[in-house]
Amino acid sequence: MTISRATAALLAASVLTALAAQAASEPLQEIVVTADFRGDGLSRIPASVTVLDADTLRDAGLQHFEDVMALVPNINFSGESSRPRYLQLRGIGERSQYQGAPNPSVGFIVDDIDFSGIGMVATLFDVDQFEVLRGPQGTRYGANALAGLVYVKSREPGDQFELDSEVTLGQDNARAAGLAFGGPIDEAWSYRLAAHQWRSDGFRDNVFLGRSDTNRRDELTTRGKLRYAPHERFTMDLTALWIDLDNGYDAFAIDNSLVTQSDRPGRDAQRSRAGSLRLEWLAGDAMRVQSISAAAHSDIETSFDGDWGNDEFWGEFAPYDFFSRTDRRRRTVSQELRVLSEPGAGMFDDRVAWLTGVYASSLNEDNDNLDLFNGEIFRELTSDYRARNLAVFGEIDITVADRLALKTGLRVERRRADYADSQGVAFDPSETMLGGAATLSWQTSDEVALYAAVSRGYKAGGFNIGLNIPDERREFDTEYLWNFETGLKGRFLDGALVSNLSVFYMLRREQQVSTSFQIDPTDPLTFVFFTDNAARGYNYGAELDLNWQFARDWSLFTSLGLLETKYREFAGGPVDRAQAHAPNYQFASGVSFRHPQGWFARVEVTGRDAFYFSDSHDQRSRPYELFNARLGWENERWQIALWGRNLLDRDYAVRGFFFGNEPPDFADTLYVRRGDPRQVGATLRYGF
Repeated sequence: MTISRATAALLAASVLTALAAQAASEPLQEIVVTADFRGDGLSRIPASVTVLDADTLRDAGLQHFEDVMALVPNINFSGESSRPRYLQLRGIGERSQYQGAPNPSVGFIVDDIDFSGIGMVATLFDVDQFEVLRGPQGTRYGANALAGLVYVKSREPGDQFELDSEVTLGQDNARAAGLAFGGPIDEAWSYRLAAHQWRSDGFRDNVFLGRSDTNRRDELTTRGKLRYAPHERFTMDLTALWIDLDNGYDAFAIDNSLVTQSDRPGRDAQRSRAGSLRLEWLAGDAMRVQSISAAAHSDIETSFDGDWGNDEFWGEFAPYDFFSRTDRRRRTVSQELRVLSEPGAGMFDDRVAWLTGVYASSLNEDNDNLDLFNGEIFRELTSDYRARNLAVFGEIDITVADRLALKTGLRVERRRADYADSQGVAFDPSETMLGGAATLSWQTSDEVALYAAVSRGYKAGGFNIGLNIPDERREFDTEYLWNFETGLKGRFLDGALVSNLSVFYMLRREQQVSTSFQIDPTDPLTFVFFTDNAARGYNYGAELDLNWQFARDWSLFTSLGLLETKYREFAGGPVDRAQAHAPNYQFASGVSFRHPQGWFARVEVTGRDAFYFSDSHDQRSRPYELFNARLGWENERWQIALWGRNLLDRDYAVRGFFFGNEPPDFADTLYVRRGDPRQVGATLRYGF
């Protein structure tokens, strides 16, 4: 593991500055984690959790979760789409949407609505916080959270009228505008409405078509919230979302540059209509009842130019023209009902707090895939997928001693799926899965806690869908993951320094691995993705979040993720090497400044080690560091900020494929999608 000298120097300088000024430190505000069953302060949650609050999103972000993801230890994403749909936590998670039934390893929840595997909706405007829970969430979220969970919470209606607005202009023809407002209607009702539009050209120049917008980003987010709270014993929260991302997809070039030759650029679009209803009422003085209902309907199109060229570009080998399009329609409905004991009303003189609940969900997804060769239909597949989940769960918190607590949880989940396609392939698997956790926490003082935990997560088995999948690789088994973890969480220097440290070891059984191969070396559209089982694997490492308000106007922030992954047994797969999309280290560090007269600045560096692009070959990315900055002035109502991202214009890859795509010999070649180059701009905000 190596980090550049410049980065190491910046980290050292930040720490020394903080040490020199620690006498002037001020306390940091406590952050509440809402994805937990009961909700509690970040420093008191006995788990590895990172929270990016509204201030961090405003100062470090621009438009999407992709902009701030590097601030979270041990998270990665696959860049085969215009925005991240699939995530990896601690090296575990899917990397492709092209094949396979919906069965994600990382959960993605927005305002109680399940968007796991289709996380393009994670725009930042009017979002209160992102919560990233690492490790299996076997009790809380079950089958879709083998590696962890990302929970997105937008701004709630307030008890007085509020307005927030912003306008952004930047390089790449970026322009954006957003407006959010809300407040009380009467003593019982309140509301909040938000809308935001982002457009940019997408950092590609298509020289064949003479256009700079074939990889465009055109992203609209609208949200409405309504709260009814007639008294302190009952609350109703209703949320409605309309998110329309109509992005281009012209991200790859034969020479791995930002200049493309496609004669038929693709489209990467996701239109989601969704809503959730949360009811909470106090039943007597001993228990609280919570009901969470959610539904979503998403229409998704993924299309791309399979040869990345045109007849003129291919010359003597023309016509050589491939194009692929997949239309997906996903509909989800879920219902969760919980009963929780109230503080002060637990069993055995309030030494035992408890909760129990049931969860049911339905997921329907239809796919229409069409591949064209030289304008003629080459392959066509229509598929229909249904999954039904029913779970029962419970959790018990026991106060063992004055500062010692034991938390245990258990979840039993039954899943049934049905699949059929136009090629006559059909499956109807069903299974019962068991997960849970036991956590021992010791509050050594009012501000410092230690914890040790063992948890078991699961991910349902299933089947590979699509064309060209060999019969012997159609089905794969359930994966189970054992996670052993210990950590320290605390607030030091009178609350000015907040630190979260965790160390973990994860053992994977019947590990599900995404692999690929090219059936016909002369046909790039026979590049097939499928899921298989490796016998065993392990992942271990550490995570650190550090925030230090070391002076009245200055703060230091640092995050670090260390990760080691290996396959222990993998018949026919890679041996004695790291798992895909699992860099050995990643970090973020920086300093922010805010003066009472309104001047502010933030400088940060983020970095990531090299990682393997796939489990099917040994091609890797290169390590890289990115520098971002923001500076400006603000008062109670106005803010003007100048910002720059990737200021040193580093060249880095976020996705890679290794296959043959160039006639006449179609030699296997590494093709990468490059991350965004340097971009600078300005944002004007007004609010009260």
